[in-house]
Amino acid sequence: MTIPEPCGVLKSFYERLTDYQKIKSLINGYEFIFVIEKTRIGSLHSCSVADIETIIEQIPKEDYGELKLIILRQPKRKEEILAPTWGRLIYSYEFEKDYYPAIILDAVDFTRKFKWKNNLSIDDQKELERLIEDGHKIENDGRYLIAEYELKNVRNTQLYRTLPHEFGHYVQYLDFVERPASADEDYEVWEARQYKYFEIPKAEKEKFAHRYAYNLKTELIRRKIIPFTQK
Repeated sequence: MTIPEPCGVLKSFYERLTDYQKIKSLINGYEFIFVIEKTRIGSLHSCSVADIETIIEQIPKEDYGELKLIILRQPKRKEEILAPTWGRLIYSYEFEKDYYPAIILDAVDFTRKFKWKNNLSIDDQKELERLIEDGHKIENDGRYLIAEYELKNVRNTQLYRTLPHEFGHYVQYLDFVERPASADEDYEVWEARQYKYFEIPKAEKEKFAHRYAYNLKTELIRRKIIPFTQK
């Protein structure tokens, strides 16, 4: 089974937003655009715009690059079954006929449970440990590891880990592709660097993003900025 793409539609499934509101927000002198898609009954966005602003304020401004969009999105039911995710980074996201880098945080259907098979890879085991640290209560029914979605725990995951994690992916892109650029370099040089970036193994990218998120979270805890109640 695959997530269907309508015939004649060039947008990716995560770009096809409906019934959304748009909020412009100035953070550390840089303008972000928040796009909040209406959720269906039973689903919620775990983080408020103010929550996300608070975290982004603590991220170095030089790490914003050209990242513009923060999208709180309602995934389709089929996506939640086939490809559930807390969030994702999109390097070029089409929104209202413009293209910007975007971080997406998906709404969660709190009428469902999330489950994993017992035979976890080493990376999945590490992620399970992170989820437990976020507060998720994991139970083993013999075949699956199962947890109820609870708003507080989902917020812990998406606000304190997923958001910084996706920024981490973008920072690695900046370090590899954009920051080495010189004013007079040929486009082909930049393009070759970008091509090599997308050849970096997924595991290596995940390691970088996890480390970025961990370092930020550790520092914000040390400074007693997080955790904080929903704003």
